[in-house]
Amino acid sequence: MRLARGGAKKRPYYRIVVANSRAPRDGRFIEKIGTYNPLLAKDSPERVKLDGDRARYWLGVGAQPTDRVLRFLDAAGIKERPARNNPNKAEPGEKAKERAEERAAKAAAAAEAAAAPAEEAPAADDAGTADA
Repeated sequence: MRLARGGAKKRPYYRIVVANSRAPRDGRFIEKIGTYNPLLAKDSPERVKLDGDRARYWLGVGAQPTDRVLRFLDAAGIKERPARNNPNKAEPGEKAKERAEERAAKAAAAAEAAAAPAEEAPAADDAGTADA
């Protein structure tokens, strides 16, 4: 189960079809079970039309939907889409971690340098006032 593109240039329109995996994307298909018009508003009922009975039949005989078609089937309540969880994706890479450590070290050194002259500065001010 996949999308077959139709429509004009820059005006996509898709048919939701059941096709052999070796057939061309827009070529021969076994059955058309719905349509998808991405140009319509997301809340429009005409955006995705799907024949639920035929979709259930094809899923029952082993048809495998693509990710996008699986989203449509999930929205229609026909087949549940498994939630994806990849916590490592948000974790920065090795070089980014090294850069962050370098930045933290520089910030700590700058804070120490700022604190040290601040402690010495009043002593210099006291010495200046003692002379006057």
